[in-house]
Amino acid sequence: MKNPGPLLSAPGIPATGTAGWRSRRSLFRIAVSAGTAALLPGCATPERGPAVPLGQVAKASVLGLPNERFFPLLEVDTLGAEVMATLQRQRQTRGLSPDAPPPELQLLSVSGGGENGAFGAGLLCGWSDQGTRPVFDLVTGVSTGALTAPFAYLGSSYDPQLRAVYTELTPSKVLIKRNILAAVFDDALNDNSPLFNTISRYLNDDMLAAIAKAYNEGRLLLVGTTDLDAGQPVIWNVGAIASSGHPRALDTVRRILLASAAIPVAFPPTMFDVTVDGKPYQEMHVDGGAFAQAFLYPATMTRQRRDRMRNGQQVAPATAYVIRNGRLDNEWAAMERSTMDIAERAVSTMIMVSGYNDVIRMYNTTRNDGINFRLAYIGSDFDKKLPEPFDQDFMRALFDYGYQRARRGYDWATKPPLA
Repeated sequence: MKNPGPLLSAPGIPATGTAGWRSRRSLFRIAVSAGTAALLPGCATPERGPAVPLGQVAKASVLGLPNERFFPLLEVDTLGAEVMATLQRQRQTRGLSPDAPPPELQLLSVSGGGENGAFGAGLLCGWSDQGTRPVFDLVTGVSTGALTAPFAYLGSSYDPQLRAVYTELTPSKVLIKRNILAAVFDDALNDNSPLFNTISRYLNDDMLAAIAKAYNEGRLLLVGTTDLDAGQPVIWNVGAIASSGHPRALDTVRRILLASAAIPVAFPPTMFDVTVDGKPYQEMHVDGGAFAQAFLYPATMTRQRRDRMRNGQQVAPATAYVIRNGRLDNEWAAMERSTMDIAERAVSTMIMVSGYNDVIRMYNTTRNDGINFRLAYIGSDFDKKLPEPFDQDFMRALFDYGYQRARRGYDWATKPPLA
């Protein structure tokens, strides 16, 4: 999680392609207009509670659960302990004796990518129909990947809901545009309450109970956000929250998914009320892609596994599947010599490079840990252009692109291109 990425990697701002530049052109021009409008008097920015004091970040709690979330740049021992406890629950669920060989682990990481999340959704559904999709022991998600992750975690029985999310989505189910003055003096250019309503429609009490059951059986669902006050990535333990029985568990999980997809400037941050030593504070969380567009686990967390490998001791066999909801190369374009075009192209390039670096980081980590690596990404053979954000025809075509390749048996890459 130590690979900072750009802030433009969530739904609403396409990650790559000509259409993505057009969307960013609108964003930049609104920002320029906002700079002028900011000179106008008479409006106040939204109020918020006091931020968590410096040095107290890791002590802040939302629901009072000791394992509700982790701060990987501050320490990894608590996350490591959670993983070990999860594996122990898994052994008990499977009825394995203490001296039985460790079961093979199946890991899945789903990246950000806005509308491109339709690719990963199609791939997962096609994989189910192909008949070889495993039950994942660990699922992680960021941004649009955070919206996919709970369905992937719960397995093929949730494919109809996953398909609906990415083939029936429209702009009205994601955002409400604000006028310029409201955007300038508020906290974002758009209101994302429709997205929260969309999340809530699918993530209901039954789905929360299913997530809790999977967690209690020994599997993990982790979602990444960015604590903007602290400038820290946060890994939320969604399964532990779901199984807590806390009256605010469902709302909290919904808000975590909303926060992970809250691109700064485009969408409002998600505010979390927290306590530190009994005192109330408030945190501001945005898109997890501000730090990483995808993650599996902190590279420093598996020292024990690497030590065992060096000593010739047995470790659990594992395979890591990484779904990159985007291309791994930048599309060529003849650039105009203008400020807007140059800025748009620079942002597009930063997003592409950040996503590629995340893939390289995960590849190197799994290779050092003796874990099989499998990668899927959008190839250059998909050439349909996005005419406007959340265009249904585009998303359905991309869903089908991923679905058909997985249905035939996806040709997973065993290492990133050029690696």
